[in-house]
Amino acid sequence: MKRILIALPLLLIPTVALAHPGHGFGFEAGFLHPFTGTDHLLAMIGVGLWAAILGGRARWALPGGFLAAMALGGAFAMNLGLGAAAAAVEPAIIASVIMLGAVAALALRAPLAAALPLVGLFGLAHGAAHGAEMVGNGLAFGAVMLTATALLHGAGLALGMTLNSKLARALGGATVLAGFALAFA
Repeated sequence: MKRILIALPLLLIPTVALAHPGHGFGFEAGFLHPFTGTDHLLAMIGVGLWAAILGGRARWALPGGFLAAMALGGAFAMNLGLGAAAAAVEPAIIASVIMLGAVAALALRAPLAAALPLVGLFGLAHGAAHGAEMVGNGLAFGAVMLTATALLHGAGLALGMTLNSKLARALGGATVLAGFALAFA
């Protein structure tokens, strides 16, 4: 348990916090991006943490809803040429980090009917940011990005299910602080 707590600050190390411009393209770039942008890493783990807190159907519905919305947002942005809109979704991406951290820190037990649209909105924002900037083979990039995102949701779910509630809430609180740091960086 101490190793987990010691390693948590390492989540803040990934390259650029708002790492959207210039992803590269293809398989490798799509898989690595969720792990190398602090905002994405924290939001994806936050979805899993909240799913663990809610339990039951939320354990699959929140990550699944996020992934579906992210794919939809990415497809719309990529196909409609919304490159200029990518910067407009940055506030929603930062809000996703702060809000997902807050619901975990507060152990908010929202009904699934309220939690799912919120997570979906965040998924749309993350997807739109990436779809607007995709170059090259967007299908390969998007498919492996969804896979990496699902792995991070799973990591958050595993953390939420294995940490005691105080540690999971502390991780949520640290996520809120990191979100504010990203917002003002």
